[in-house]
Amino acid sequence: MTLNETDFKLFKKWLRSHLKFGPVTITFTKKDGSERVMKCTTNPTYIMFKDPSILESKREKKVNEDVMPVYDLESNAWKSFRWDSIKSVMITIGEEREHHYEAQ
Repeated sequence: MTLNETDFKLFKKWLRSHLKFGPVTITFTKKDGSERVMKCTTNPTYIMFKDPSILESKREKKVNEDVMPVYDLESNAWKSFRWDSIKSVMITIGEEREHHYEAQ
């Protein structure tokens, strides 16, 4: 399944909102063609707990709308993925309930 431009914008907004809330597990295809599973977030609370240096001033960077920067909670480092490389998204809510989106 391929999303049209409107649905793709809604998907990006939806995923960004979940990343701001807490950990999201994203499966995507890396540039080298291999598959990567990454537990990540953009929630400052998680990031500051893992990496207090995040409080230091940030340099201004050119924004690339094709790429989403996230904090990898397992490698404790900033990483990114390309929006068009996402294969699936898994969000765990609480201990038992989970929501899973898979691109076709």
